Amino acid sequence: MKPLEKIRPQIEALEAMPTIPVIIQPLVSMLRLPPEQVDLEKVVKMVSYDSTLAAQCLRTANSPLFGRRNTETVRSAVLALGLKRVEAILLGCCLNRIVPADKWALDAVTFWRHSLGCALVSSKLAKLIHYPDTEKAYLAGLLHDLGILVNTLTCTEDFRKCIQAARDGRVTLDRSERAHLGFTHCQSGKILAEHWHFSSDVAEVIEFHHDVAAAPDVPPLVSLVHLSDLLCRLRDLGYGYYEAISADLAGDPAWIMLAEHCPALENVDLARLTMDVDGAMDEIVATVDAVFKPQQSAV
Repeated sequence: MKPLEKIRPQIEALEAMPTIPVIIQPLVSMLRLPPEQVDLEKVVKMVSYDSTLAAQCLRTANSPLFGRRNTETVRSAVLALGLKRVEAILLGCCLNRIVPADKWALDAVTFWRHSLGCALVSSKLAKLIHYPDTEKAYLAGLLHDLGILVNTLTCTEDFRKCIQAARDGRVTLDRSERAHLGFTHCQSGKILAEHWHFSSDVAEVIEFHHDVAAAPDVPPLVSLVHLSDLLCRLRDLGYGYYEAISADLAGDPAWIMLAEHCPALENVDLARLTMDVDGAMDEIVATVDAVFKPQQSAV
């Protein structure tokens, strides 16, 4: 039996984790309805039932990312964020609660900083190239490393050794995983994404964001998140250690493939985009610290 198959039952049992609040499923179901069918007042009420989720929405709405400082109610926060962004925060909140503090193999804030950074860069790149669903780009960027949480929970000690080996060797995490685990977070994340019934395009991002050429038909979203992930890791928004990687983004297969789907990419100044990412770092760090550092109850 392959190592990944050995832990499949543990992965598929993650939905039974008692730390997932009962409010999660009905709220997600509500948020995934067509916009015209969503009852905004019910969304506000459900968000208000969970103090941590309410606090996260308020923090994010008041963060530098949104340029606001006076969002004081859950309702105004939901309106400021939009339903898709609330869903992304909800999923991040849910995933953050799944991992007990003593289980983290990678520093938790470092992980969420990278995940949210990738989400923000994905959204920015999507807008620049006129990708039709910027919120989906944000969500896919946020969830692309779902498998890191899976590996943290299902093979904690082996994964800690894997991360240490990656840090010592200055190699990419997926390379270290192949050598020490026999599978990567992309593969384990795909199992959970399918088990939790994530949309097929987000599941593809989780599975192929490190190997876009292996993706069926190479959907644009995979390429977009791959590039955003790489930009973050090249600009000190990675996993908290130095990766000895170099990249020619303009020559990256993902950039070439994305250009075929999104002609507007030809007009994107890559040097300017990289500078914009650098300039957004303080904003990204402030946002992720507001959302994912230890929570206090909402007032």
